[in-house]
Amino acid sequence: MIDTASPKSGILPCQELEALIASGAITTATPWAPDQVQPASLDLRLGESCWRVRASFLPGKRKVMDRLPDVAMHRLDLTDGQVLERGCVYIAELQERLKLPKGVSARGNPKSSTGRVDVFVRLLTDHGESFEDVADGYEGPLYMEIAPQTFSVLVRPGTRLNQLRLKAGNPPKLSTADVAVDLTGELAGFRARRHAPVVDLDHVDGHDPRDFWQPMEAHRGELLLDPGEFYILASKGDVEIPVMEAAEMLPIDPSVGEFRVHYAGFFDPGFGTDEAGSRGSKGVLEVRGHETPFLLEDGQTVARLVFEPLTARPARLYGQDGSHYQRQGLKLSKHFRSW
Repeated sequence: MIDTASPKSGILPCQELEALIASGAITTATPWAPDQVQPASLDLRLGESCWRVRASFLPGKRKVMDRLPDVAMHRLDLTDGQVLERGCVYIAELQERLKLPKGVSARGNPKSSTGRVDVFVRLLTDHGESFEDVADGYEGPLYMEIAPQTFSVLVRPGTRLNQLRLKAGNPPKLSTADVAVDLTGELAGFRARRHAPVVDLDHVDGHDPRDFWQPMEAHRGELLLDPGEFYILASKGDVEIPVMEAAEMLPIDPSVGEFRVHYAGFFDPGFGTDEAGSRGSKGVLEVRGHETPFLLEDGQTVARLVFEPLTARPARLYGQDGSHYQRQGLKLSKHFRSW
């Protein structure tokens, strides 16, 4: 079990997450999946119930289920699968529940595969005053706000849309690194097609990318981002996360341009390293244009990586047992077959 009295602060690695599970600090409604614990994060899974809501909310001083009747339109039973429509907002219960020790808090984030299909998700807790953040010592259920932006998606109990990173104390920010966009080469990126079919979020390699994506060619190293459109681009340089650190890619500062980059922000230790067999991995960028057309240039800074320490070396590194995104370049989510 993690020594929460230790003065050491940092992100908890997989073996400490497993110790919390063994102690009952993290429980689940159904048996744990073998690959649910990542090197420095925990995949969360949808439960059986989901509610279509007319507005997003934060519970504040109340519990999520006490606040829900004010905005709920109807309940969906996910048991046999349900389509969540683009342009709609949903609140879903998660299978995992927390009883965190004092000194341990958490933060949620969309999984990479979720962000790459433009599904906006945010973690909710009882009495939460901000999205994604789980208070020190929190005890209670977990919920998720789901807002498909471009594609309607098929989900069911067990579908994994987000992940949880737990931390002891208040880890320092070790360093930051700017991320630039690559707009060279014959294929510069992909733009999502409107009026595409439904994406089954549990069907790996099950969709023809041509039904969902339009390949984009940069002209003179430039790409014009249209308002309201969604793009998949790649970083110009490789991304490497040291084995004793984890990183989060932050959305772009609005002062840099009229677009948002990267919904899914966690990078596990070992990503892009020789030790994990993944050297040469790019960062895939999920880009959505805002109200004004914006001309993006090759090499322009579009996001920022923030690095934090781990409390201990993880027992396994990102991609050591294989990953859909190992040594990735410009790559769509795992739901799509190769272009």
